Amino acid sequence: MSIPFRILDIQLFERGVKMRMPFRFGVVTLTACPQAFVRVRIRTDNGVEAEGASAELLAPKWFDKNLTLSNDDNFDQLRTSLCLAKAAYLADGESRPAFAHFTANYHPQIDAAAAQQLNPLIACFGPALIDRALLDALCRAQDISFYEAVQRNLPGIGATLTPDLDAFDFAGFLGSLAPANRIALRHTVGLVDAITAADVQQCVGDGLPETLEEVVAANGCRYFKLKVAGNAEQDLARLTRIAAVIDRVPDYVVTLDGNEQFADAEAAARFWQQVQATPALHRLAAATLYIEQPLPRATALQSDVRALAAMRPVLIDESDGTLDAFPQALTCGYTGVSSKDCKGIYRSLLNAARCRQLNLQAASEGRPAAYFMSAEDLTTQAGLAVQQDLALVNLIGLTHVERNGHHYVDGFSGQGGSTTEAQGFLRAQPGLYEASGDKVRLSVHGGMLDITSLAAPGFAASAQPDWATLQPLAGS
Repeated sequence: MSIPFRILDIQLFERGVKMRMPFRFGVVTLTACPQAFVRVRIRTDNGVEAEGASAELLAPKWFDKNLTLSNDDNFDQLRTSLCLAKAAYLADGESRPAFAHFTANYHPQIDAAAAQQLNPLIACFGPALIDRALLDALCRAQDISFYEAVQRNLPGIGATLTPDLDAFDFAGFLGSLAPANRIALRHTVGLVDAITAADVQQCVGDGLPETLEEVVAANGCRYFKLKVAGNAEQDLARLTRIAAVIDRVPDYVVTLDGNEQFADAEAAARFWQQVQATPALHRLAAATLYIEQPLPRATALQSDVRALAAMRPVLIDESDGTLDAFPQALTCGYTGVSSKDCKGIYRSLLNAARCRQLNLQAASEGRPAAYFMSAEDLTTQAGLAVQQDLALVNLIGLTHVERNGHHYVDGFSGQGGSTTEAQGFLRAQPGLYEASGDKVRLSVHGGMLDITSLAAPGFAASAQPDWATLQPLAGS
């Protein structure tokens, strides 16, 4: 069922994004950042030509947390990844299915990036955007949605790079995927976010909720992602203040993000024991689904986390640098892995297949289905980035998703685009966005996002960026 095509052109652009309020995660406080855009053109073997596009923030201090590098250095690393991928994909003149374009370039891209001292997470960033744009073009060439393309396996997804899935029924798995029309938003509480009005020194003044209290009242969120910094005393005090707010929410759910801040597995386990032992955190602890990436990536996949995992499931995020990272993590006691568009749509789909295979095996042995994926975020922005990520996590069956762009950026107005672009997306994606005066923002009601419009032909987008407002990617 796969459809081969040749890649005719790849163009790279960027545009600045300004945060409406600082976002601190891990070792960085983000206030501004470029967003990269990719536009491609393909020709199928039967002569149909089509264009596709994708976008992603060039987030600093996540792909590489080396403190000797500046944010600008990190931006340039990701630009280099995009340029390497563009050159490689265009140099391959073969007509191939979408997944085969990915597999043909996977190892060479990692090797080419390593020659420039770039780690695999950075290496895979460029292909992640190009693969999404190519799949968008393929969907448009066939006049079908992303959902239908994957369900029918038009990209030709298989076990080429994942021998542990050699016997897996991809056709049955992909055909069984059933996207929903709504998904719950999981609100992130960053390390410098205001919890109550007492924390606000200067109001942002854009009419959007600023404090956690205001977010709960305005958006009705029931899912929360809480950042911790690896300092037990400070983290427990901050979590106690957060719990005082969200304990008012019926049936809330929490995930904890360590962002590599704990020295070792023992420290992470001790911290979780302290959380459970703190009376003010009893409800928060009971509501916690999992703990995300507590250990530094340098040691995470060589550390036994089974003591912590026996208390709460543990997943990898930053450690998910290659296609074999999740199987390696399983041997350490991790049972979960994140889905992020910036790591690649095929990695998410392959890891979802792994979870299905592992849970089927567990069921056959009378064990519980313990293996899972989570939908995490690097402030995907309104427009192509947020829509494609929402469609991906929705298709693989995730029911809640971390969404930062709606809170830390003032919708399309924080991206430097035109009013025409914002209004175009508002008209093209009914239910997903809403207007407030001349501003267009993600629409959140009752803690939910209406994603019905993502099922249109193409990869989850019926509108396009205003390409005239973009600059060529620096260095491309």
